[in-house]
Amino acid sequence: MLVKWIRCSVVDRRGFEQGQRKWAGLLGEPGFRGQGGGWSRGRDGVAHVIAFWESRAFYDSFMARSHDKLAAGQSGTYKDIQVKLFEYRFDVKTGFEPRFTDADVVRIAHCTVREDRVEHFALMQQKVWNPAMAGSPGMLRGVFGEAPGNEFLVLSMWQSAAEHGKYRADRVERLSLRAQTEADVAELTGDVVELDPYWTV
Repeated sequence: MLVKWIRCSVVDRRGFEQGQRKWAGLLGEPGFRGQGGGWSRGRDGVAHVIAFWESRAFYDSFMARSHDKLAAGQSGTYKDIQVKLFEYRFDVKTGFEPRFTDADVVRIAHCTVREDRVEHFALMQQKVWNPAMAGSPGMLRGVFGEAPGNEFLVLSMWQSAAEHGKYRADRVERLSLRAQTEADVAELTGDVVELDPYWTV
């Protein structure tokens, strides 16, 4: 599975939201598995969209055929866009499905990992972080993806911002020490995204 993460700085919120609804045209695209997104809870005017595709081949075919027509609806509504693709490595909590309908927020953690620490980082995700998240009330499902250049995406879906906030307050510092995150990670950027049901495809 391929995970696509898009982050935009939006200048015309209403226009962007109207354009976002047109992505319903993704339904029926071969290999398309699901898409959702919303606004950053911490950064004004920042929108995130996450899409799932069965494989890189299906995704490339879509990009060559239909993408530009769908994207035209948002032309001029944002000033900068970052698009990253990640290959699925494993679930965060078992039974991942690319759906957004039961989640209120998505937590995105984008990590650049030191080259000699990549295996350790992935192992700690499985042995320390995943069980802690899976055991947290309100955590629904998640996915761990990898991109070239030792880049990783940890995506977790939560029933509510309050549940995610409790998990952060209670455990993150302790887990971070246990997993030696500081030694593994060269750079970490993250965000909490308030999902907009109208953006879900």
